[in-house]
Amino acid sequence: MIDLYYWPTPNGHKITLFLEEAGVPYRIVPVDIGKGDQFKPDFLKISPNNKMPAIVDYAPADGGEALSVFESGEILLYLAEKTGLFLPKDLRGRKTALEWLFWQVGGLGPMAGQNHHFASYAPEKIPYAIERYRNETHRLYGVMEKRLSESAFLGGPEYGIADMASYPWTRTWEQQGIDLTEFPGVARWREAIEARPATGRALAKADEVKR
Repeated sequence: MIDLYYWPTPNGHKITLFLEEAGVPYRIVPVDIGKGDQFKPDFLKISPNNKMPAIVDYAPADGGEALSVFESGEILLYLAEKTGLFLPKDLRGRKTALEWLFWQVGGLGPMAGQNHHFASYAPEKIPYAIERYRNETHRLYGVMEKRLSESAFLGGPEYGIADMASYPWTRTWEQQGIDLTEFPGVARWREAIEARPATGRALAKADEVKR
């Protein structure tokens, strides 16, 4: 059993996408970031960077005591290695999948997040910041487009953790100022992921937590 410390954000969705695909038993522990749950001492013992998601695995592969994992990219990698799913086992395939996973963690997520903040949430509208992050988000969609014109999925021919990491950050493409007609490969990829039954189940978890 895995406890998932979760709130329905793009980074939270990454982990429910994996768990639903893999059929791993898990329990959601809500972390209401609007109420400051991420700063509670018990949560900080699991996630010292006061960010969700985080997990606690009560049956780690080494047979030892319960193991906590924080940072969404590491959680995806941990779960892929634990289950043997959604990460190629050959050297070159694994290398490529991890390149695109880290691309999301270091690029698409932070830049799209700043895009959302300055365009929608900042108390002061700063044109330079809005333009800066919209332009960078647009550039990153172009990087995805080139990759997805050559490959069915970001990490290779099969759906994997790089796609689970990136897809949630594209769900708000309109809010990001993106015209998806410019990126047909991204649109095709998004449709393929949205058609997966596990994606529907994962997003339904978000609705349950919100209620």
